[in-house]
Amino acid sequence: MEASIWFWVIFNAAVMGLLLLDLGVFARKDANGDPAPVPVKTALIKSAAYVGLALLFFGWLRLGYGLTPEERSAKSLEFLTGYVIEWSLSVDNIFVFVLLFAKFGVPAAYQHRVLFWGILGALVMRGIMILVGTALIREFDWVMIIFGLFLIYSGWAMLRAADEEPDPTQNPVLGWMRRHLPVTDTFRGKSFSVVENGKRMLTPLALVLVLVELTDLLFALDSIPAIFAVSTDPFIVYTANVFAILGLRAMYFALAGIIHRFKYLKHGLSIVLMIVGAKMLANWFAGGKAVPVEYALMVTASIIAGSIALSLWKTRHDKEEPKPVL
Repeated sequence: MEASIWFWVIFNAAVMGLLLLDLGVFARKDANGDPAPVPVKTALIKSAAYVGLALLFFGWLRLGYGLTPEERSAKSLEFLTGYVIEWSLSVDNIFVFVLLFAKFGVPAAYQHRVLFWGILGALVMRGIMILVGTALIREFDWVMIIFGLFLIYSGWAMLRAADEEPDPTQNPVLGWMRRHLPVTDTFRGKSFSVVENGKRMLTPLALVLVLVELTDLLFALDSIPAIFAVSTDPFIVYTANVFAILGLRAMYFALAGIIHRFKYLKHGLSIVLMIVGAKMLANWFAGGKAVPVEYALMVTASIIAGSIALSLWKTRHDKEEPKPVL
């Protein structure tokens, strides 16, 4: 079974409604009308709500997405497995976001705005990548071999660099923008661009937004092939990505202060990517699902949960680091 056009329309309309509610109705404002910093408690509640929505969607798939009970069970498990993979990789994004905001000194009040537009861009980019990936797999099934080998290599590269801290200010795109585009020397409130002396200029906040989008694009190069190892149904792949991304902004504000304690998460993610890549190769050579989806779900969830638990236990005596920005 594949989703009808109405599935896509209704789902995307619901997503836009959620984003508009989050930006407008639920967004806190300060005395000047600017976005206020998001309290950790509020962020935790929102994160839990987005996870709850994903589980409700899983329940709906289990009941109504498929022509037979077997198909509905398979599709819903594919979604849940894909969601766990995408959610785990999105947590890894937070490491980079914390570094970005700290390096550029982005005030907490403006981080909300950057992440909102960053998420909108991520949804569009991932939607395009999923459509292209689906078309390639249907036209050339050997693409699965390339995806599988790429995931194994990417996981190995991530494992080797797990203890290194990237410097986002050394990004070549950032250097090009600073050399060729007019940029203000300091922030201009929450604006991404301003007109000064009759000239349109970008602000440092716009540069941060571009780097946020590039960060998600790089992570998508891993996450999109990874979820194709679980399902080739574009609706399942897309919805799992969307639910993971929707909760990313709230999760950032919930975890930014303690993300340094997740020291073994990258190790767990790298192992998951290599296992998923191997699963993709096995599926192709077997001409079907060589590894049942429920096994993939158990292995993925166990590795991610284990890496997080080990991280928190190993760092249980660490002092809490100060907030990266104020």
